[in-house]
Amino acid sequence: MIFRYTILYVEDVAKTLSFYENAFGLTRGFLHESGDYGELVTGETKLAFSSMALMKDLGKNPKALDDNSPSFEIAFETDDVKTKLEKALEAGAVLVQDVEHMPWGQTTAYVRDINGTLVEICTAVS
Repeated sequence: MIFRYTILYVEDVAKTLSFYENAFGLTRGFLHESGDYGELVTGETKLAFSSMALMKDLGKNPKALDDNSPSFEIAFETDDVKTKLEKALEAGAVLVQDVEHMPWGQTTAYVRDINGTLVEICTAVS
């Protein structure tokens, strides 16, 4: 088995793909003609998005994220957290935690994307 996808449920797939392209420099891999599903190129594991409407049509019961009580985060690794954080904020991300140097040797920052998803921008753990 391999871990192939993480799929986040969002209201507007195309808008979300554009945000991630602008905020984090990712490349769009695919957007279905319906606009209900899209993927970003992120290596072997894809970051994908499915519309809330499609999930409801498929009998799933998606719920909106709670900004005050996140249950997960996604993380992007970089050598330059400060510059990548600035780019994400310029693209519309909301600052959650400014750049911090952690005792275990990692530098981190946190933002929320346009859908409320918690996103960590970090260096490798050293």
